[in-house]
Amino acid sequence: MYFPVSGVDVSPLWPPLVAFFISFFTSMGGISGAFLLLPFQVSFLHFTGPGVSPTNLIFNIVAIPGGVYRYLREGRMAWPLTWVVIIGTLPGVFIGVILRIEYLPDPRPFKFFVGCVLLHIGFRMVYDLSGRGKKIQEEDNKRLEERFSRHVKDVQKRKRAKLVAGLPPEAVVKTLELRWNRIKYEFFGQTFSFNTPGVLALSLIVGIVGGTYGIGGGAIIAPFLVAIFGLPIYTVAGAVLMGTFLTSIAGVIFYTAMTPIYAHTGLQIAPDWLLGLLFGLGGFGGTYCGARFQKFVPAVYIKRMLCAVILVLSLRYIWQYFT
Repeated sequence: MYFPVSGVDVSPLWPPLVAFFISFFTSMGGISGAFLLLPFQVSFLHFTGPGVSPTNLIFNIVAIPGGVYRYLREGRMAWPLTWVVIIGTLPGVFIGVILRIEYLPDPRPFKFFVGCVLLHIGFRMVYDLSGRGKKIQEEDNKRLEERFSRHVKDVQKRKRAKLVAGLPPEAVVKTLELRWNRIKYEFFGQTFSFNTPGVLALSLIVGIVGGTYGIGGGAIIAPFLVAIFGLPIYTVAGAVLMGTFLTSIAGVIFYTAMTPIYAHTGLQIAPDWLLGLLFGLGGFGGTYCGARFQKFVPAVYIKRMLCAVILVLSLRYIWQYFT
């Protein structure tokens, strides 16, 4: 099948199948999977124009609601964290679109910078997972994860191993304190807090990266929230997915609005809606299934998956800079 906007010629079955496989695993850690679809489109579909970025964002818009629905239904949406991420990310998305079109026609130097940042975070997560960098809060998170896993196993036994969405009252996110510089919430009987200006600054940087390459930013911000801010992955995943969903809508609108302004340059800026929708359909099923299965997977496995993905992505960016 030929896609005239992007110039891609591929069977219509491949985009949804690839998207389902990717998003099933990445959504467990609060990542839509768009950051892996970008290399797939560039390397395998040979879609290299700026339009590949908003096409990825269309994938986010279609794919993410399935996962978000599960987190909302189970009461695991940390709304204060979600809105802080959104407020910080939106301006960054707009800046990123301008950088992609106007100031970064050659993305190699910027990819190298992103690769270095991700490499640092990846090694930080390796250090934490090795057991040598444990802190008191990390020990608390570990106890939380063990309690959560034990509860899920008990539910499985009572329901004869059937997958159910029911959680006890204490396994939902409850906001305890809202201040301009700190937000505190409770999950599963344990209290967590984060520095609001710090998350806002992080979200702005992530928005710039996400707007430039159309990756949503979940692949970057989720590990920071877990490894640096010490928040449990069970509450981070839903907030990051919701933030990525809303900022992706803004990104697609902005790219579309910029298309006629830069028509004289000959750059392919507009998104390929049909290709993006096919990716999104597969991603919708993948994120829904991934969010449904997340509570049955120990958090340490999700963290290891995130760590491996970040390291691979960072090394890919750095390698491309020197080749």
